[in-house]
Amino acid sequence: MKVLVSDPLSEEGIKILKERNCSVDVKTKLTPDELKQVIKDYDALIVRSGTKVTADIINACGKMKVIGRAGVGVDNVDVEAATKKGIVVMNTPGGNTISTAEHTVSMLLALNRNIPQACASIKRGEWDRKKFMARELSGKCLGIVGLGRIGQEVAKRAQSFGMQVIAFDPFLNTKKAQQLEIEPVELPELYKRADFITLHTPLTEETQHLVGSEAFGQMKKGVKILNCARGGIIDEQALFEAMQTGIVGGAALDVFEEEPPKKSPLIGLDNFIATPHLGASTEEAQVNVAIEIAEQIADMFEGKGIRNAVNFPCVPGEACKIIEPYIRLAEKLGSLQSQIISGHINKVSIKYAGEIVNHEIEPITIALIKGLLAHILGESVNYVNAPVIARERGITVNETKVLENEQFANLIKVEVETNKGKSLVAGTLFTSNKPRIIRVNEFYIDTIPEGNILIMRTQDSPGIVGQVGMLLGDNKINIAAMNFGRTAPGGESMVVLNVDQQIPDTVLETLRQSKNVRDVKLVRL
Repeated sequence: MKVLVSDPLSEEGIKILKERNCSVDVKTKLTPDELKQVIKDYDALIVRSGTKVTADIINACGKMKVIGRAGVGVDNVDVEAATKKGIVVMNTPGGNTISTAEHTVSMLLALNRNIPQACASIKRGEWDRKKFMARELSGKCLGIVGLGRIGQEVAKRAQSFGMQVIAFDPFLNTKKAQQLEIEPVELPELYKRADFITLHTPLTEETQHLVGSEAFGQMKKGVKILNCARGGIIDEQALFEAMQTGIVGGAALDVFEEEPPKKSPLIGLDNFIATPHLGASTEEAQVNVAIEIAEQIADMFEGKGIRNAVNFPCVPGEACKIIEPYIRLAEKLGSLQSQIISGHINKVSIKYAGEIVNHEIEPITIALIKGLLAHILGESVNYVNAPVIARERGITVNETKVLENEQFANLIKVEVETNKGKSLVAGTLFTSNKPRIIRVNEFYIDTIPEGNILIMRTQDSPGIVGQVGMLLGDNKINIAAMNFGRTAPGGESMVVLNVDQQIPDTVLETLRQSKNVRDVKLVRL
């Protein structure tokens, strides 16, 4: 098999590929046009963050079977285009955990003790000890946003300094938090209590500018902010303003919205320190991710299974053709649940009914859990690590099978239990394997699980559908499909609309304030 390495990769990884009968070409700094010209001859492509694997490049592939990212993020790979082309996309989610955690703690110490500023002062020939007076970390409160592998490693190190650790993670339940000796809290409480806040979430639609003006307004005066995760989680202009007004006492960033951050106003602030995206820049981390991606690709070529695939589970070819539609349906159901529930997930109960029980359901369950977690955790969740991540967060997953179902030829029913209640959704495959959402809690509906979906719980009353339609029409939002379910005439009802455009927050808020409307959620599938 021919492998193209288009970004610098440690020799240890290249050596493994060659030892396992792969032909390896290292061609770095290729332009997009140059990459398009050569890509057709290769079975595998290995990249880091430098190469942008766009749809154009993927469409130029001739016999490509796998794209491997030596690192966690796959935001530089068009995963959807690769999936359509039948190309597996892999990453290495565990290779840089310790490196990034250590860098975060290094930034925490440097920020708290003014180490870069004091060093610069000494080099200028000054000796001003009072100017750099600091406070001990012991006894202070560290708020961690995102308690995955890296967040947990940061917590361990902070606890060794005597810090109190609180954390927000939508998938961390109370029992798991107790085992880690971490107090789980909601975001507003974390903002209110933390002396230091460190971010360890992926960059998704949900986390884009998660920390902005509204968040800073809830924080303790003088709080210090760290981000060694992804640029874009912090609204840098809002951070600049919060630092100027004294709400934020200092910040340390390893990642930026634009890299390098040539136009960032933060650079000129005395209480701001930065590094050039060094979280994974240790010799050990670079070797680890190179070895991991090389072994994963070699294993795939040798028929030993697919590990850390972000776009498809490992299923034998013939079985895959049969269960693939169920896999897609299950992932949609999981994603739907993640967007309508509230609270920390404790338990997921999945019921399979009808002809689906005659097939292997493990990949289907994995796809469902991936859909449930990926809405928040993004690219760090794949078909291989989803069950592990669920277990790490103390989420129990139960499966049951029922041979017959009187209403549908096949059915997947998913109940999620959180610390705030329960939520139930169900779906089926219609003729030609077309997926449908047929139930949300007590309401029976018939909805295509694609694109933007507006879900409204209302009081069943005349004119409610027309009222919603007029508001959307006035805002140039086209309704593609509409479904309506109710428990009884005049009782509670549910309106579900597939819409062609994104609905602005202002329109959603107007809907929430409308008469007889009890709840409004915009879901993206």
